[in-house]
Amino acid sequence: MQWFKLREESGKREVFDPVRKKYVALTPEEEVRQIVMQQLVEDFGYPAGLLSIEFPLRLNGLNKRCDIVVFSRQLTPLMIVECKARHIPLSQKVLDQTMRYNITLNVKYLLLTNGQTQYCIQLEDDGQKVVFLDKIPDYKTLIT
Repeated sequence: MQWFKLREESGKREVFDPVRKKYVALTPEEEVRQIVMQQLVEDFGYPAGLLSIEFPLRLNGLNKRCDIVVFSRQLTPLMIVECKARHIPLSQKVLDQTMRYNITLNVKYLLLTNGQTQYCIQLEDDGQKVVFLDKIPDYKTLIT
């Protein structure tokens, strides 16, 4: 996969997203999203075809979007990835936002990143116990 293929279109910088197979605006958050997608695919063996970018969901009657959702081959959601721009700190508010998304998706893993700091969380006991992991699990670990 070719990552970080840039172009300028109508005076705006765009990056080719090899997962969505299209150019998208290169915002600070998009830069972080592209970096984490590359990391997941190339370093941790996540199949690019099982990543959904800006995954839509309904929460309390409102339309929301998860930055990235990782799925199993049976299309069961496994992980929510929340990306923030580098200048946005990963706070309790970011964790709360991701936990709210998980009310709908019920995944076992959460990954919060701003490109500088990453928190990978494993939820146990039906989400009642939060365990901060030392590293991102590889895809094989996610599906077992």
